[in-house]
Amino acid sequence: MTANAETLIGRVTEVRENIMIAELTLMDGDDFPMVSSGGNEVAVGQLGTYIMVKQRGVEVVTMVIGAGQEYAVNAGGVRGMMTLVPLGELDENRSFHRGVIHYPTPGAEVHVVRPDEIAILFKKFQSTGFELGFLPSLTSLGVCLNPTALFGRHMAILGQSGAGKSWAVASILQRTVKVMPKAHVILLDLHGEYVWREGEQEHSAFTEGTYRYIDARNLEIPYWLLTYGELVDLLIDREDSKSSTQMAFLRELLLVLRRKANTGMEDAHISIDSPVYFSLSELFQQFKRANEQVTDFGKVKGALYGQFDEFLIKLQSRFNDVRYDFLFKPKRRKSSDTLADLLREFVGLVEPKRQITVIDFSSVPFDVRPTVSAQIGRLAFEFNYWNPQSREFPILLVCEEAHNYIPREAGTQFEGTRRSMERIAKEGRKYGVGLAVVSQRPHELSETVLAQCSSFICLRVTNPDDQQYIRDLVPDAESNLVNILAALGRGEAMALGEAVPLPTRFQFHRPSPEPNSNDIDFFNMWRDGPDTIDVEAIVRRWRRQGR
Repeated sequence: MTANAETLIGRVTEVRENIMIAELTLMDGDDFPMVSSGGNEVAVGQLGTYIMVKQRGVEVVTMVIGAGQEYAVNAGGVRGMMTLVPLGELDENRSFHRGVIHYPTPGAEVHVVRPDEIAILFKKFQSTGFELGFLPSLTSLGVCLNPTALFGRHMAILGQSGAGKSWAVASILQRTVKVMPKAHVILLDLHGEYVWREGEQEHSAFTEGTYRYIDARNLEIPYWLLTYGELVDLLIDREDSKSSTQMAFLRELLLVLRRKANTGMEDAHISIDSPVYFSLSELFQQFKRANEQVTDFGKVKGALYGQFDEFLIKLQSRFNDVRYDFLFKPKRRKSSDTLADLLREFVGLVEPKRQITVIDFSSVPFDVRPTVSAQIGRLAFEFNYWNPQSREFPILLVCEEAHNYIPREAGTQFEGTRRSMERIAKEGRKYGVGLAVVSQRPHELSETVLAQCSSFICLRVTNPDDQQYIRDLVPDAESNLVNILAALGRGEAMALGEAVPLPTRFQFHRPSPEPNSNDIDFFNMWRDGPDTIDVEAIVRRWRRQGR
């Protein structure tokens, strides 16, 4: 392609590491130049738009991350300046390649990218048909992502509250089941945003026939499926001075009880983490007996006397709390043989088959959500880890509000939970288990999990700590693009990583139907809302812990 005088808008004045500074030819009145794009007049210099830098046959695609004016004393007027980040090059065959080998030097021409050139940049993934949105500067051009890289190599959807994360998730999954009808998606819905009830009517962010709704309590993931680490998280306070003794005794006892209750299996195949039944009441009694043990007619206390007071109190209180019945008092999952049926329901293999399994955690107690969430994640991983057809049966696990149960800091109460999810992030790709973490506080999310994500869909982020955390995660050549995140509108995102041909600022297609995540209209509700509400109904829901 040859330089076009009609698209020439300025020249490069400075080249630094990972950025270029360009001076523009301003219009009358010191305005930035206007160009025609998709039938509309667009001002050059908008954040996130593309600019072409050309010099001696080299064409480098860049993105605008800053624009401004400054008074030029020598020139006797105002000059327009743009800060550009190089993204890649167009070769002689009109193909785009990420990364820059031939850096331009000062004096290189700065051109507006024509619509046909923009189409070249995005043609790589157009054939997938997996279109999630469009370019704000060229609405006729859809943005397609590579679903294999997006789902198979893990992704993160990051953005502050109100930026449109739920919209993004709903839009992605709606188009997933449309383009890929044999998808297998497990969505952990912590706040009931994707399936909810208004009176007796059920609403969903997904069309009928594409999803199955399961209340996490009714899914009935019983206590005996918990690993040793998850049981520690749930039953032992790590800050208790006697916690190490409690953990050691639990480890020893758990193996004995699992083997005792499954005598038909070979003992060598049963470990402390095996998904086999054991008696919780017997576990309690063994702890209680050791805690009260005395010898020599009550004159000498046993070695473990009084070591398990806190453990017993915590286990007893959980066992007596009806909110935990779904975990500690299973009605259907009372034997090891019920695991196969649980897994079929879990991955959507029961009739009628559905692509998306929405697991609603909104009625699960806050203090147990992390453990149950991690358990579901681990079941997805174990399912395909032991599945000889895992490459033909990939699974995507979508973790809403992931920072709540995959924390960054080690040594927290949910250490076992964090390790389970980090294992998926590190090894899941090999066994066809993709991870999509969704968070409004990325700097509180496990660094190990985020480091394993190859694609980032970043919505509006204004918190400096979160911005810096994201900046440290993305490749150095793209770190400057994080500056744009504070300027994004609702439902607008910056996509970075392997799932896009180049870093892209785009607007998500509006999901239809929409999730139940819209901001509450305080103005209209306080002005024209109801005069009273049914308080008795609130009390009934509160008591039965069901929304």
